[in-house]
Amino acid sequence: MKTVSIREAQDRFDELAQDVEKGETVTVTRDGKPVFDIVPRADATPRKGGVDFEAMQADLRALGVTDPFPYIADDFDDPLPEDFLLRPLP
Repeated sequence: MKTVSIREAQDRFDELAQDVEKGETVTVTRDGKPVFDIVPRADATPRKGGVDFEAMQADLRALGVTDPFPYIADDFDDPLPEDFLLRPLP
């Protein structure tokens, strides 16, 4: 991901547009703070299949979530008791 100032984005817009066409995201800043992103269109960029876990983790870290699954019980994968499975629904 590239980061450029607004002035630089104005001067190099054609070059940045070519980078975005290749699938890259460009962050435009003012006084060093991000203002907006130039991103490829979803329908114009071929996407790889599956879930992008690295992007998901980065988004969660940005929200302040350090551990998305803080606790999973030790018996989580154990089979359910038979009386639970045979009990009729309410």
